Amino acid sequence: MERLKPIQRNSAAAAADQESYRPELIADEEPKFLRRQKPVEIRRKKIGGKSRSFYRKVFFWTGIGVVVLIAARMGTRFALHSPQMLLLKPDQIEVSGNHIVAKAEIQKLFIGDRNHSVLQVNLDKRRSEIQEVSWVEEASVQRILPNHLRVEITERAPIAFFRNSTELTLIDAHGVLLDRPEGEDFHFPIITGLSENMPREERETRMKIYQEFMKSIELVGSASVDRTKTVRSSEADRISEVDLSNPKDLRVVITGLASGDGAQAVTVHFGQNDFIRKYGTLIDNFAQWQASAGHLQTIDLQYARQVVLNPDSTTAVPKTRSK
Repeated sequence: MERLKPIQRNSAAAAADQESYRPELIADEEPKFLRRQKPVEIRRKKIGGKSRSFYRKVFFWTGIGVVVLIAARMGTRFALHSPQMLLLKPDQIEVSGNHIVAKAEIQKLFIGDRNHSVLQVNLDKRRSEIQEVSWVEEASVQRILPNHLRVEITERAPIAFFRNSTELTLIDAHGVLLDRPEGEDFHFPIITGLSENMPREERETRMKIYQEFMKSIELVGSASVDRTKTVRSSEADRISEVDLSNPKDLRVVITGLASGDGAQAVTVHFGQNDFIRKYGTLIDNFAQWQASAGHLQTIDLQYARQVVLNPDSTTAVPKTRSK
């Protein structure tokens, strides 16, 4: 019995100990603070492995770059100084599209490029110089490697003769004055009322009036042929002279209106617009006006509802006819 007592005391003590260390009791008495975490191990990258591959790539591409630079320098030296790239003779300059402009006149503009590589030719500058030639309207310059140049030009198209004092030159639709080339035969009306001192833009504006008139009379002529079913020459052949001195009054010298006397010339005032109607009125009524008033010197069609007829005779009284 004496041995059991200690055992009982020990069991009671153990029970008391378990009661004092219950989890809920410990949780209430445990201090509130963060527990220390385990430090993270930092691994330092050592030279080797992938880093060696990186440096190999750097060295490889650096070598490639050096080779490319050397090749580019050698290629540039060849392109600029090799005899195979030099412009040496005029025959290396091809010219097309020229009829009036001489080929030699274009080639001489490249004299400064002789004994130089075609890659050194300033194409824009040469194109501008070519377009300064009077008969050249547009130009393009191209390199044909290894050592040729190609020049393509568009020449100006004259549309009338230009009377400059006692000389006759040519003029195009943009008011540019052109020298008459030798060996060429042109058939145009003569333009008067303009001058070389007049700004080119102003000449161009007045030449537009002339073009509008010429297109209008051709339309009237085409309609007349369709009605009569007869073939005759262009209406432009009747126009001898066009005076553009007054943009608001186009004055035209016309021949061939009379059926009996084809050489008769009459000056007609057309104003500045409505040329189709006015020219049609002239063609349809000229014979009647001539029979009534005789040989006519001028006809004024500027007004909307009347026609003023001036006979050629200085003693005759001018007559006015309603349309």
